[in-house]
Amino acid sequence: MGSNLNEKAQILVEALPYIRAFFGKTIVIKYGGAAMTEAALKNQFAEDVVLMKYVGMNPVIVHGGGPQISGMMKKLGKEPKFVKGVRVTDAETMEIVEMVLGGTINKEIVTLINRHGGRGVGLSGKDGALIQAAPMKGEAEMGQVGEVKMIDPQILKTLEGGRFIPVISPVGADEEGRSYNINADLAAGKVASALSAEKLLILTDVSGILDDKGTLLPTLSRKEVQRLIKKGVISKGMLPKVEAALTAVEGGVQKAHIIDGRVPHALLLEIFTDRGVGTEIIA
Repeated sequence: MGSNLNEKAQILVEALPYIRAFFGKTIVIKYGGAAMTEAALKNQFAEDVVLMKYVGMNPVIVHGGGPQISGMMKKLGKEPKFVKGVRVTDAETMEIVEMVLGGTINKEIVTLINRHGGRGVGLSGKDGALIQAAPMKGEAEMGQVGEVKMIDPQILKTLEGGRFIPVISPVGADEEGRSYNINADLAAGKVASALSAEKLLILTDVSGILDDKGTLLPTLSRKEVQRLIKKGVISKGMLPKVEAALTAVEGGVQKAHIIDGRVPHALLLEIFTDRGVGTEIIA
């Protein structure tokens, strides 16, 4: 009994310098993967985010939803199409994307945060002209797949000041009001940069960035990341996550972390302990 209590006390003591260091700081979290589909992990994620807010941090969430979008498309009799891993988004698919991201996933995350004592607010990138988008360059056949032209963070700063937790679905609009489906990793990197966030945390279904022997690389510089990309060690689904991390770090974010969202309370372990649960990318 006494030993167990001592362990709990030690955990709190270990967290104290991190709480002090990150008080008042913005932490952008890209939420996806198993952490967004398994019931226990979903609840733990919401608990972690609410705790972060209570100890003085400003968490901002950007979420994905690829599997859920594909599932809804199939229910509606529309077969998902991908080119180089990117969803082809015609007008009908764009409607489904907005329906699933903004109407289902976003509100579920907000509800979980509120249930655990937080004050979540759901946003699309269209709200407050938050994500100003443009068509993906040279990819006309992709339809309404976009890239971030600019982030206007004013609405996020207003919500932070009101003790709210913003939850963003990565849909943007151009100057004519045309909607675009934007990769959630890349949107999160741009949001982190625009907010001058302290950290960007990207949740994945792997333990982090692995070398060519499958060993976890706990810390990488930008140059080391670029070398691993050239060697083909970093490829496929990890590429947009790493690109988002580099965008954030190059934009002034102190550190970007690619962490294993399958680990219970992964956010707390990454932020409040010496060990961490993934790979950190630094300047």
